[in-house]
Amino acid sequence: MADSNNKPRVVIVGAGFAGFNAARELSRLIGATAEIVVINSTDYFLYLPLMPQVTGGLVESAHICVSLAGRLRKTRFVLGTVNRVDARRKTVSWDGPEGSSGQVGYDRVILTAGSVNKLLPIPGIADYAHGFRTINEALYLRDHIIRQLELAALAADPAERAARCTFVVVGAGYTGTELTAHGQRLTTRLARVLPGLAGQEIRWLLLDTSPRVLAELDPRLSRTAERVLRRRGVEVLTGESVEQALDGSVQLTTGDKVATRSLIWCVGVRADPLVDGLDLDTNRGRLQVDEYMAVPGSDDIYACGDCAAVPDLTRPGQICGMTAQHAQRQGKLVARNVAASLGKGTQRPYKHGDLGFLVDLGGLAAAANPLHVPLSGPVANALTRGYHLSAMAGNRMRVAADWTLNGITPSEPTSLAVIDAASVPLDVNKPRA
Repeated sequence: MADSNNKPRVVIVGAGFAGFNAARELSRLIGATAEIVVINSTDYFLYLPLMPQVTGGLVESAHICVSLAGRLRKTRFVLGTVNRVDARRKTVSWDGPEGSSGQVGYDRVILTAGSVNKLLPIPGIADYAHGFRTINEALYLRDHIIRQLELAALAADPAERAARCTFVVVGAGYTGTELTAHGQRLTTRLARVLPGLAGQEIRWLLLDTSPRVLAELDPRLSRTAERVLRRRGVEVLTGESVEQALDGSVQLTTGDKVATRSLIWCVGVRADPLVDGLDLDTNRGRLQVDEYMAVPGSDDIYACGDCAAVPDLTRPGQICGMTAQHAQRQGKLVARNVAASLGKGTQRPYKHGDLGFLVDLGGLAAAANPLHVPLSGPVANALTRGYHLSAMAGNRMRVAADWTLNGITPSEPTSLAVIDAASVPLDVNKPRA
């Protein structure tokens, strides 16, 4: 569906790591000869890896958000949530803010809808757990943690005080481990300035069914991360999880009951619910695509990132993991393949080389294995932060300034309480009451 100037139209659904990088690369390649439309539910690209540092108070939330309109100058940006992709009519429909809606035709569409919190059939999780996928969830959680300690300091009942000072994190992958590390440092700083918490134990529990934290990492780095957490007093419980979430407590799979007002869910993610409504084949809940990230049988539909099951050519029969590293690379390559389908360049299959992983544990602690060289401590920390600065799409100086200032003087741990629990439901299909 060409526009009035006979330019082909490419519609990109979503502007996370995959969509944002696809839009930038496509603008560079064919921005003058095609119309590029980006549809996203927010007007910013969120640099997800630094969200634990937002909750921990090391980085300002606005500094990990980059304006889409400002960075994607050669595209048409639409603020809305896509609710339908009609492959037969070649149209994309969306719901906009304040009751608006719209529809646009396409010659090519790139589906990069991303992912949402992954739920498990555990009673009470959707009602009492807090997720950690959006900037609103990061801000809400920071306020919630601070508020719990402030209320604990005023509580006359020792049992209530102990429950408010207990934080349970489920999932010891990258997100859960980093969030626990930064959250524990935040509560330690805050407890020092609240006289009512003098002598009170502040508990952080990190649970995972895997036999070790950061199971994706080299065992040596996993042990390093666990050692750092345990040294800070974190209770690392591997081979365990939550059996039931209740109002004011959680039941563990071991039978133990832990009183807490803070259950944080970092178990993993699943493809955006948009995928469920598409009449397209899926693989493990993600859109089925070939090595060129094209949907089989549809020469005008492409998909990548967390919502797509991109074949991992380095591991025959497997699909790529749902990581920012994959999404960023796939976004750039899918743009080149779409441009090639429109006569600019040649299509190439997605085949990646693993660059390694980095985990920031707060302070000078970190674990990293760049190019499979295991590192820990200040060297790993410097490398981790250097990588984040290089990978960010903007605000690098602001983030570097945040780190510098917070290294000199701690941030003020205050609760703004601008986001309530009803605004950040764990289950996107089941808002909190």
